[in-house]
Amino acid sequence: MKQILILLTATVLSVQGMTQTTEDSIKTVIKKMFEAMKNSDAATLKSCFGDSVVFQTITRDKTGKLVVENENTNDFAESISNLPKGAADEQIRFETIKIDGPLAIVWAPYNFYYNGKFSHCGMDSFQLVRFENGWKIQYIIDTRRKQGCDLN
Repeated sequence: MKQILILLTATVLSVQGMTQTTEDSIKTVIKKMFEAMKNSDAATLKSCFGDSVVFQTITRDKTGKLVVENENTNDFAESISNLPKGAADEQIRFETIKIDGPLAIVWAPYNFYYNGKFSHCGMDSFQLVRFENGWKIQYIIDTRRKQGCDLN
């Protein structure tokens, strides 16, 4: 009887260790998006997004004025698919993840490399929604800069 109890306990602990947490499933979608970018895979990239995803970037124009630029999802996916494999390599660190039922936010500093060379860094802010078929990225806004770039 004692052996059965030990075996049962070990099985339960093993299954618990294998189940993916909500945070893990959120990270998986974001990692999948960056892997699709690196592989120039537009179809996989689009599969990470909700139907009405919004892309925005906070930059400065030539005069130094702060500007929020909007990007079209299809144009973004098309531009990624035209890159050579491995050209777009965004490396992030998951700093903060907050979850409330079907809504999640992710705050992640990043460094972006183009063709193996450092391009820029910044902060990615993601809003995700858990639909019937899983987590999807609904909103992305980021900053971009050339200084103060350290993921460590």
